[in-house]
Amino acid sequence: MPQTQATKPTASAAQPVLDLLIVGAGFAGLYMLYKARQQGLRAQVLEAADSVGGTWYHNRYPGARVDIQSMEYSFGFDEALQQDWRWSERYAPAVELLRYANHVADRFGLRDGIQLNTRVGKLVWDEASSTWQVTSQSGGPSVQAGPQEHWQARFVVMASGPLSSPNTPAFKGLDTFKGPVYHTAAWPKTPVDFTGQRVAVIGTGSSGVQSIPIIAEQAAKLTVFQRTAAYAVPGHNGPLDPAFEAHIKSDYKGFRQRNWLMNGGFGSEYPPNMVSAHKVSEQERQARFEERWQVGGFALLGAFSDLLRSQEANALAAEFVRSKIRSIVQNPATARLLSPSHTIGCKRLCVDNGYYATFNRPNVQLVDISQAPIDEITPQGLRTGGQDYTFDALVLATGFDAITGSVMRLDLRGRSGLRIQDKWKPGPLNYLGLMTQGFPNMFHVAGAGSTSAFTNVMVSIEHHVNWIADCLAWLKAQGRTTIEATLQAETDYVAHVNQVAASTVMLTCNSWYLGANIPGKPRMFMPLVGFPPYVQKCAEVARKGYAGFDVA
Repeated sequence: MPQTQATKPTASAAQPVLDLLIVGAGFAGLYMLYKARQQGLRAQVLEAADSVGGTWYHNRYPGARVDIQSMEYSFGFDEALQQDWRWSERYAPAVELLRYANHVADRFGLRDGIQLNTRVGKLVWDEASSTWQVTSQSGGPSVQAGPQEHWQARFVVMASGPLSSPNTPAFKGLDTFKGPVYHTAAWPKTPVDFTGQRVAVIGTGSSGVQSIPIIAEQAAKLTVFQRTAAYAVPGHNGPLDPAFEAHIKSDYKGFRQRNWLMNGGFGSEYPPNMVSAHKVSEQERQARFEERWQVGGFALLGAFSDLLRSQEANALAAEFVRSKIRSIVQNPATARLLSPSHTIGCKRLCVDNGYYATFNRPNVQLVDISQAPIDEITPQGLRTGGQDYTFDALVLATGFDAITGSVMRLDLRGRSGLRIQDKWKPGPLNYLGLMTQGFPNMFHVAGAGSTSAFTNVMVSIEHHVNWIADCLAWLKAQGRTTIEATLQAETDYVAHVNQVAASTVMLTCNSWYLGANIPGKPRMFMPLVGFPPYVQKCAEVARKGYAGFDVA
């Protein structure tokens, strides 16, 4: 796949000001560049990595794959693209998604607008010129660090991704471990062979659930350290069914439109059952759960209408999954440890491709650290609960500083030098998940306040980018130069996001949706639940001349 860095101009005062500077060359950045060029805008993408692809470039750990079906987790903006591209599996592996990202960059001639190996460090709003002054640092994994560069842009789009800042807990002694330490979100390009090794994995979220079965097949001994058990539903992954592919492609446009009406922007082939779990007999309830279990993926949570709104209904689904865990895991004590006690769905639901069955292997051990957290990492392993464990390699499957991490690490200053760290001290204040008061002409894609965490994120990306492109066209037609969320609109919207969450079971446990996995991070429910109402709200705001925004 092509990885060549585009020849770039050196920014200088003599150069025209960019219409649009885009941070990140994942799927959001690629589509934003495509849309900007469709409108004749002078746009530039800056990407820290040495390849396009975003999360699918960095997440190359064993077993990494999408948890939305490939036919849905793809772009729908170009009919020829979606007809021509062929997926090999029901749930595409990371390497195939990276090939897809490169294909999109090549197919639409985007590479000459993408500067790789360039990390954005500072963005400052200049009141006098109504432009963003951006400082970047060249250099990256494959090139020597270069000088700083300076850019000017009328608008900035943060397309840096909601899951792009790895979370490495501050374990005491981590730097003393004598073996290699791997993070699932920053895996080496060269494949890692664990054959014959004693391996430890810390974390049983999505990346742990995906990687543990693969690592267990190689390692002489695998020890999994679990703080919170995960709910995992079967993926039933395999080669993509040609008949299913032909069925979807016979009306891909209609398929996309039907998905946009789903609460998560996907799953129209298995729409939610609009009957309460309490309105059916026990026999029928188990039959509906089993039917969805056999379908696989996130279909389970659509078995009844109230699973994410009623704690009592949710408990029925949770117990169904626990019964499945008990039927798969042979050791009763291990099965109990793997059986979550929290609400199903209040944390990210995982898709299982052999996870629970892995704990039947004689070379796999599960260690519960929920009551006795890890004391320290030692040169030979780790100590927890007064017991020492020895291993040759350590894998941190500890997730991300989600949604806000990539933005909060920037030197980002809005009006009057307002720092984003100060603005977001109580949490990521925003309007529609698209803009933040005090930071004019800066848009966010799939960030805080959006539905991205609960949707097929490709759908959220297309919706956001289309809205931003329409907004830029409207501003140009109106002869306006700046747009900024009002403080009142922002305040009301954040309250709305939390009010919606309070009507569900989402607030019943600590999760990265709340920032609970990061010490010191403010506790605010960041994503919005419900894609179709969100789309309607964004459209209504635009129809009303961008109500809730100051336009100058």
